Amino acid sequence: MRDEPVSCACHCGTVRFEARLVDGLNTARRCTCSLCRMRGAVAVSVALGGIRFTAGEDNLARYRFNTGTAEHFFCKTCGIYTHHQRRSNPDQYGVNFACIEGMSPFDLTEVIVNDGQNHPSDTGGETRRAGILRFFADD
Repeated sequence: MRDEPVSCACHCGTVRFEARLVDGLNTARRCTCSLCRMRGAVAVSVALGGIRFTAGEDNLARYRFNTGTAEHFFCKTCGIYTHHQRRSNPDQYGVNFACIEGMSPFDLTEVIVNDGQNHPSDTGGETRRAGILRFFADD
């Protein structure tokens, strides 16, 4: 999955794209900033040139808040967050893990949660880990 692009789509399928993951699923993470807390998505890393739209790019809405550095994209039809350009690393996108076809965030047993409330761009420090989400399936 690291070298091959993965197929991605929003819920209704209007927005479709291919993404080349930076380090496979090893970059999966969540964040505690106000937006990430509310949307609850797990994101994986993709370099800026690593997304190629195959359909519906014109159906994306954009949203910026606070410093306006990060740019978040949503399907205008179904409202699903597809990806965002990161504030922590503007040379990367975070792609919604749930948009990767055939994958679910529940496929991951652990997801690192970064401290987005105390963003390193604001504190002048390193990215801090706020915790780990763990998923245990009922047998």
